[in-house]
Amino acid sequence: MSSYADRLAALREQLRTDRLDGFVVPLTDEHMSEYVGSYAQRLAWLTGFQGSAGSAVVLPEEAAIFVDGRYTLQVRSQVDGRHWSYQSVPETSIAAWLKAHAPQGGRIGYDPWLHTREWVVKAREALADKGAELVAVGRNPIDSVWADKPEPSRARLIVHPDSLAGKPSAAKRQEMADWLRAEKADAAVLAALDSIAWTFNVRGQDVEHTPVALSFAVVHEDGTADLFVASEKIGDDVRQHLGNGVRLHERDEFEAWLGGLGGKTVAVDPERSVAAIFEALDQAGAKVVARRDPAVLPKAIKNDVEIAGHKAAQARDGAALSRFLHWLSVEAPKGELDELKAADRLHGFRRDGGDLRDLSFDTISGAGPNGAIVHYRVTEETNRPIERDSLYLVDSGGQYPDGTTDVTRTVVVGAPTAEMRDRFTRVLKGHIAVARARFPAGTRGGQLDSFARQHLWQAGLDYAHGTGHGVGSFLAVHEGPQRISPVGSGQAGGDEPLRAGMILSNEPGYYKTGEYGIRVENLVLVVPAAIEGAEKEMLGFETLTFAPIDRALIEPALLSPEERQWVDDYHAQVLEVVGPQLEGDARLWLDEACAPLAG
Repeated sequence: MSSYADRLAALREQLRTDRLDGFVVPLTDEHMSEYVGSYAQRLAWLTGFQGSAGSAVVLPEEAAIFVDGRYTLQVRSQVDGRHWSYQSVPETSIAAWLKAHAPQGGRIGYDPWLHTREWVVKAREALADKGAELVAVGRNPIDSVWADKPEPSRARLIVHPDSLAGKPSAAKRQEMADWLRAEKADAAVLAALDSIAWTFNVRGQDVEHTPVALSFAVVHEDGTADLFVASEKIGDDVRQHLGNGVRLHERDEFEAWLGGLGGKTVAVDPERSVAAIFEALDQAGAKVVARRDPAVLPKAIKNDVEIAGHKAAQARDGAALSRFLHWLSVEAPKGELDELKAADRLHGFRRDGGDLRDLSFDTISGAGPNGAIVHYRVTEETNRPIERDSLYLVDSGGQYPDGTTDVTRTVVVGAPTAEMRDRFTRVLKGHIAVARARFPAGTRGGQLDSFARQHLWQAGLDYAHGTGHGVGSFLAVHEGPQRISPVGSGQAGGDEPLRAGMILSNEPGYYKTGEYGIRVENLVLVVPAAIEGAEKEMLGFETLTFAPIDRALIEPALLSPEERQWVDDYHAQVLEVVGPQLEGDARLWLDEACAPLAG
């Protein structure tokens, strides 16, 4: 269809045909994924929104799109305000908006394969106050009007060897079996794609930038499993790798197969499994118990092999980023670079570094005011030149067989203003506070979030995103359950105890709308902290990411002696890890970039 207005009109016509007075459009798939395959990009197709989190509601006479603070600017630049109202989450919610806007006695449709059971309950309660009804659809009405909708990926699964996984799949399934017996359950449903990839030591190519395969799985109390994945995606190598303990089925047989679990006690994760799974089990007569996916926590706590692999990947990635920063220092002052050229060159440095399988997300390449858009994605239409006396923010990462990386650097091209140096240094002080934190075992990430914000708060400043997210091992760049984020902000809240072996990002920022953005991001590993005289088990962070921090943006007078020492020690580590991988002008530049702070 020629325009987003035409698509909205076509959907409304389809809703009339389906006898619906509205429809809810989330940005997810049948696995509650954050990043989804092209076939599931219904929100983007309908609205033009290119962010990674959002939802929409379409009614006969009005429509609304819901995003959080990361996308406040982006949604207004991509979604036509003449047809859509912009709604901010968590200040409002779809349920609250429907309660206020749904027509009296109306029928509001939803796809039960794209929502959690909790969402369905809340939306149904909200609509009941209006005498309206929430209606599960058998076919998503967007699919009926999306004429050139892509097919799901047919890419084959890839064996993730034990030499990189650190533990055989059979051993992981046996631990799940032990957990099931302790929970007095017969089976556990795995619907999250990264949980399935981790449990079976396989990877896929079905979601851009996330090496997972479209599949469902059920693990049983005897350690065997049923895996539901299109047979065309399974080669002999994967079949042999999975062994006799894994029974294979077509992915589209999953819902009907659940109907055979009547009388069984089945554990299902209410956060990571869609409402349709619960409904199929309820109809089968199974006893459903809500439990967190048994892969989530062991996947988050990296074993020694995964940690070693991650460090190796970080070392290569840090060299690629350092080569890019050197190249940028030479080319940007010439005035001929733009965001797209820079992002493409960084991708090239990563490819040249070896073993890159994919980027871990679309590179955020933000010059000047575009850097203030937190999850900015450069396009031909938004592409800006990287100008002198401006800030350039680049947030990027790679997918390697031995690890997933995510790093942000903010650099000045030319001379920074005093305000830029002040804001950058306050962000850096918050970054250092998290990096140096020591905390008792059992501490939640939310308890550490204010460490990163305190110096911004002192100047009446803040940022509208979390400070840190978990990171997978050649898996999702955003991995739960660990995070460093304000408690009480829903799914983004940081209420999971941090445990040794978890990997998180440390990424405070500051964003001045219309002018510039600042973020400093490294990945950190939770490790035991040896403190003399400590009366309880203590933890801390080991920094894993190594690339120079722009010293031209640091105001040394704002740093304490301990903070200055941290910067100098960090740069000494960069030289130790990255230095041997560089040569010639790039190595000379690195030596200068990592020199101790002066003054």
